[in-house]
Amino acid sequence: MKYILLKRFTKQLENFSISTQKKFWNQLDHLLNNFYYPSLQLKKYDESRGIWQGRADRKVRFYFLIEDDTYILLEIKKHPK
Repeated sequence: MKYILLKRFTKQLENFSISTQKKFWNQLDHLLNNFYYPSLQLKKYDESRGIWQGRADRKVRFYFLIEDDTYILLEIKKHPK
């Protein structure tokens, strides 16, 4: 699988601490190699638009689409809870 970071995603990621950024990149590596990796805790976020949610860490979630063999990373933000 491949991935694409949208500009909005990149800007949002830059606003997080270096520690959180490293956690995200680690989780992205897991996503690329094993969709079912437990710590990702992936789930369908918006069925109608095909958007998935994954965990970067306990407080941060990232959102993406799957098109063919590519993950399109849309947004990364703090979890509201």
